[in-house]
Amino acid sequence: MRSEDELTHLDREGRARMVDVGEKAPSIREARARATVRMNADTRRVLLSGDVPKGDALATARIAGIQAAKRTSELIPLCHPLAITSCEVDFEPAGDEERFVIEASVRCTGRTGVEMEALTAVTVAALTLYDMLKAIDRSMAIEEVVLLEKQGGRSGHYRREG
Repeated sequence: MRSEDELTHLDREGRARMVDVGEKAPSIREARARATVRMNADTRRVLLSGDVPKGDALATARIAGIQAAKRTSELIPLCHPLAITSCEVDFEPAGDEERFVIEASVRCTGRTGVEMEALTAVTVAALTLYDMLKAIDRSMAIEEVVLLEKQGGRSGHYRREG
């Protein structure tokens, strides 16, 4: 962990700045993230059956997640724009009848990691599911957004425990 005096997004006067990654060598960067959406069991059944009144919620959420990953630097002020080479967004019902899991994998060859892109992808995909399903279930909740794994770069490999 960095100490407070080594925060990379602050200059000597404490002002926000974009980190200069120009001297870093490009390397393969990968990240995976997950979001969990809680919904009532009937909503999950409608989602899985494909009978959502607004249309194909999973396809719409997948496209939204991919688009969000590509535009992360426009949403998060100090993120670098990256040439993403791959982004996959997948959905899976969780073991109980009320949770739905979204996972995103993002990859690029660059000078900085793609963790924020993966996290943004699952978050926007979850928000899109909410939008597509809110007419049936306004009580849905996006409960968890986490980084599962990241590889590449100076800090090496990280994998979330549990």
